[in-house]
Amino acid sequence: MTKRLAEVAKKAGVSEATVSRVLNGRSGVSEATRTSVLTALDVLGYERPTKLRGERARLVGLVLPELQNPIFPALAEVVTSSLAQRGFTPALCARTIGGVPESDYVEMLLDHQVSGVIFAGGSYALADASHEHYLRLTERGLPVVLVNAGVDELGFPRVSTDDAVAVEQAYGHLRSLGHERIGMVLGPEGHIPSRRKLLAMIQAADIEAEVERSSFSMEGARVAATKLVERGVTGIICASDVLALGAIRAARRLGKAVPADVSVVGFDDSAFMTCTDPPLTTVRQPIETMGQAAVDLLVSQIDEAREFSDELLFEPELVVRGSTAPARR
Repeated sequence: MTKRLAEVAKKAGVSEATVSRVLNGRSGVSEATRTSVLTALDVLGYERPTKLRGERARLVGLVLPELQNPIFPALAEVVTSSLAQRGFTPALCARTIGGVPESDYVEMLLDHQVSGVIFAGGSYALADASHEHYLRLTERGLPVVLVNAGVDELGFPRVSTDDAVAVEQAYGHLRSLGHERIGMVLGPEGHIPSRRKLLAMIQAADIEAEVERSSFSMEGARVAATKLVERGVTGIICASDVLALGAIRAARRLGKAVPADVSVVGFDDSAFMTCTDPPLTTVRQPIETMGQAAVDLLVSQIDEAREFSDELLFEPELVVRGSTAPARR
């Protein structure tokens, strides 16, 4: 019981004594705090006391493209915790290869009468993908928030890392190290955040950058980065940490040392990037701040019926580690 109290208290952001008062139906607890405790109980999988079971927490969907890339579990942790503290029960929907598509998850969430949905890394970020399921949410008037850049015509509010600043930081770092042959490993042609990064590179670069496209996988990045290294590129900027790890693998298979021969910069600063060999230089997305902002935007739409269509841009941070070094002379 003591362990359960501690876990619920931490999740709800209150003291164990407050949790105890809520579970025992005592007075002296605000309705907002009471709702947060009960939601935390639901999220952690604990059964509510019998007298409290009739009270259902409000449900919010969180739709992610995968859980293998560490950046998405990190975002899920922030969003679910923040939702619980606001009195909402998060419903996590993670897509897998050959599994449930995003459009089916939307139908399932609508069937469960969710109060709103937060999407990250979905079809909205691909210009050539189908967006019909998002239009169904618009028709229903359901509050939605998108994490990171997407197609403009959907009209949903967005919480995004500033891709232009990210590229400026990565490019400036490599140029300061003397690299004159700089390439990029980006996502597919229709990937909106990758388009933004490419545009930023064109505007910022005082040299011509070489670009290769890839799926967001280590294998795809290895193929793309191999082409860059074979053409003499010595500095590579990648659209994700996973792509950066694939680029490092590509360089090594070609007999190149990282960072002595080839420098690599990632994007995300996801978990364990300090543990790679070498530790990865990357551009950090402010995931905690962005996740909380996404929840704030969604709750404002739900509770206050406020309409938003703007994009909030958050500045990333260059984190220099061991995968970049001065260019060989």
